[in-house]
Amino acid sequence: MTEKQTDIPELKNKKILLVDDEPQLLSMLEQILYSNGFFQIYTAKSCGQALNIMEKQSVSLCILDVNLPDGDGFFLFREIRKFSQVPVIFLTARGEADDKIQGLSLGADDYIVKPFLPKEFLLRVTALLRRTYGNILPESSFFLPDSLCGQREIRFDTAIVRQGDEEIPLTPKELILLKVLYGQKNRIVTIDALTMAAWGDTSYGYENTLMVHIRRLRQKIEETPSTPKHLLTVKGLGYKLVVTS
Repeated sequence: MTEKQTDIPELKNKKILLVDDEPQLLSMLEQILYSNGFFQIYTAKSCGQALNIMEKQSVSLCILDVNLPDGDGFFLFREIRKFSQVPVIFLTARGEADDKIQGLSLGADDYIVKPFLPKEFLLRVTALLRRTYGNILPESSFFLPDSLCGQREIRFDTAIVRQGDEEIPLTPKELILLKVLYGQKNRIVTIDALTMAAWGDTSYGYENTLMVHIRRLRQKIEETPSTPKHLLTVKGLGYKLVVTS
């Protein structure tokens, strides 16, 4: 990945929350971000402090330590998910496979094990921000036919599916997957391409997670999710978004 690819000016305006109970590490991470153009950085040393910030600020990315004095990062992640779908990176000194699997199974977007290089940390942060917020399409929305209400509108700018008077929010991962599928509408998008876009990695270890996200997407954009007409599975290859307009 080149510097030009990661340096999208709009991403530097995003609010980032760092949660870690080690003051020196917290300060170091803050300085890494500040020195690379990020200026809306918030820090917390506990679950309580983090939730207080989240209630007051529109945070675009959370970086959570697993070990915290009043709980753990997994508990904090669940609490955040009660009111926000913000992308999350777990940051921990524990590198056991079970911890990584637990974090990813909860829906985390990335997992960084201490110790790490500052450059690795920065690349992970910018890559996740770029995947979530930087892939802007010329169209702000598109429509899918729906016999119940005429059509459903999928809006990229607000991450909303509008069905009649109802508005259904899309999660960051669902938004990324829809952007990729719509960018290749009416064509097959491979499993590897989708997992690379959403998680920055190929499908190994992510295929089942991708299936879960696709199922949830169908519940939001399909009239009958069990017999989809728009988000189709191409067995052995990937998925295709059928858009007639």
